[in-house]
Amino acid sequence: MSSRLKDHINSQYFEAANRLRSLYDRRKIVVYVESYDDVLFWRQVLGRFENNTRYFEIMLPVRGSYLERGKKAAIANMLSGVGRDMIACVDADYDYLIQGATETSKLINENPYIFHTYVYAIENYQCYAPGLHDACVMVTLNDHNIFDFEKYLFDYSQAIWPLFVWNIWFYRGSHYMDFTITDFNKIIEPGYFRINHPEEMINDMRRKIERKLRRLNKDYPQFLDQKDALINDLNRLGVRSDNTYLFVQGHHLFDKVVCPVVFKVSERLEQEQEEEIREQSVHAMQETTEMSSYKHSIENVTQMMKKNMVYQYSEPFQHLLKDIENYLANK
Repeated sequence: MSSRLKDHINSQYFEAANRLRSLYDRRKIVVYVESYDDVLFWRQVLGRFENNTRYFEIMLPVRGSYLERGKKAAIANMLSGVGRDMIACVDADYDYLIQGATETSKLINENPYIFHTYVYAIENYQCYAPGLHDACVMVTLNDHNIFDFEKYLFDYSQAIWPLFVWNIWFYRGSHYMDFTITDFNKIIEPGYFRINHPEEMINDMRRKIERKLRRLNKDYPQFLDQKDALINDLNRLGVRSDNTYLFVQGHHLFDKVVCPVVFKVSERLEQEQEEEIREQSVHAMQETTEMSSYKHSIENVTQMMKKNMVYQYSEPFQHLLKDIENYLANK
């Protein structure tokens, strides 16, 4: 296929190609995603909707003779001609929450052929609290529940919620550079974490947040008149003080907030399992054999978190599935 033709591929092209197929062939729906890491996630989302009449082919956007990555590239392909046989699947970022404050946000919220995660990014799903104990078990093969991930991320969400509302307020307006996502992330980044006393980190973070809130209230008194309406709108969109962690920047949540906790919990579980092997071994050779076998069975924390599939039961994910059902019903 020539580069000139590639530049002008749109949904009409794929629709015409599908019409040339036998009536007994399955219809192909082309899906553009942002990066290689997104291919598997969207395959798991869309694969459940394949049947004997349709299938999805997921790929990165192509421009001329090279690949483009990112949301802008995926959406740019859509602009050349959207339709029932070509869709884009992207991270929601803040575009879902700012509800049309930018052109990209309008496109993502209004275009029926663009689907988004609802949570900020795929990484937020991978940090879904009810699945984190399972991730630790996959890493260590130790099912001892020594840490309450759901309570930890509930408390974390409650702590960051007031400042999160401010951050969305700035991004819905024209002065978002006064309080950027980067600024927000620096304040909500946890400090030193202790498994037995996670409240210490939460309390330290609350103090940082309260200092910032005092400054913002002083500098932007007009926020007070708009606060309640904004909170009500965020609640309407599924964002609450108990699940805020799902809507903050995904990479930050994964790398700075959740992964370090999963790593420490897994490290403790691994130590427990090794101690049990030492206690139950009859002699040194058995201990060496068992320990070696266990060491070879331990998995990587990051990779196991990425295999956390419990998010499929979350409200945002169910909302995403409903969007795809509606799209297919109207095809």
